[in-house]
Amino acid sequence: MDVFEAIKGRRSCRNFLPDPVPEETILKIIEAGTWAPSPLNAQPWEFLVIKEQGTKEKIFEEAERCRNWGLETSGWKWLERYQVDFLKTAPVLIVVIGDPKKTGLDAFFKEGTVGYQYACAAAIQNMHLAAHALGLGTLWFTLYDKKNMREILDIPPEKNPTSIVCLGKPAGETKAPPRKEVAERVRFIR
Repeated sequence: MDVFEAIKGRRSCRNFLPDPVPEETILKIIEAGTWAPSPLNAQPWEFLVIKEQGTKEKIFEEAERCRNWGLETSGWKWLERYQVDFLKTAPVLIVVIGDPKKTGLDAFFKEGTVGYQYACAAAIQNMHLAAHALGLGTLWFTLYDKKNMREILDIPPEKNPTSIVCLGKPAGETKAPPRKEVAERVRFIR
């Protein structure tokens, strides 16, 4: 699959078939993530693969708690309609864990350590594109409290659960979301 075709064709999937994803496919997708760029080539990521239903239920409960809190705090009405049931039905959840100690020189900057987070984001994007190329659907999920997620997944306090990648065969097509014109978002300095 052409990289531009993969970028334009990938969709966020919230409706998965129950079909299992073979372990070798999961590892291939994670390997694509590990080829992402990172500050000083520190590769600040770890991956936790979750298939066990009880753990998915705990993650769902945390996401539902955060959704309700977000609705109450922000007043954003769309959160009333936003369902997180896909956390229980996606065959695989891949938690991407970042290590702030592997951030690069930005550790010494006033605004702090963000390089490791950007590297994890690049790894996540690679994983989404690899999954799409293999005919699978994904969703980039972050609606959880990091402290609570560390407890649920037994992640050390010095590491950061940056995202969960929901993975499985999509149950249907997803329409392409609208995009703004590139010219509206670009400025050249010449």
